[in-house]
Amino acid sequence: MTAEVAIYLKELLWVLDQITEILATYPVGRLDWRPSTSAANSGYAIANHVLQVTRVYALGFGCGQVVTRNRSVEFTADGGDSRELITKLRELAHDLETALGALPAETLDRRLRPSPDLWGTGEPREISAREAIVESIRHAAIHLGELRLTRDLAVRGDRPGG
Repeated sequence: MTAEVAIYLKELLWVLDQITEILATYPVGRLDWRPSTSAANSGYAIANHVLQVTRVYALGFGCGQVVTRNRSVEFTADGGDSRELITKLRELAHDLETALGALPAETLDRRLRPSPDLWGTGEPREISAREAIVESIRHAAIHLGELRLTRDLAVRGDRPGG
């Protein structure tokens, strides 16, 4: 593994570990709770989205693995128990260690134009494998902050409309 890829892996694993720790401390029965704004997501939906989008960007676009995605389901997913998500996040971390650990340095410059169903929002553009891995770190970190705030609100007991 190159020093560059090792840094990417370290940062991505740190973010995923932080998300796992937050899920482990989520108030019982509050994982599906959403703050009372029209655009807020539940803790479960946030963590599920990070899981899916990281798999697509880091493993799919970055490492060239075949992946699938149903973005609309990522935000409507729900579940009262964090154990399933924690297990899936740990599996993803293992998959990232394996895939990035075997990634040849020259692969980072490989360019691709992802299909719209994998891209997410907006018009897909050509990106390099390196950009995809960096984007997966950036994107997961943004949602880590969102998850922290959502969990803190859930702990306080804020209720929709309250």
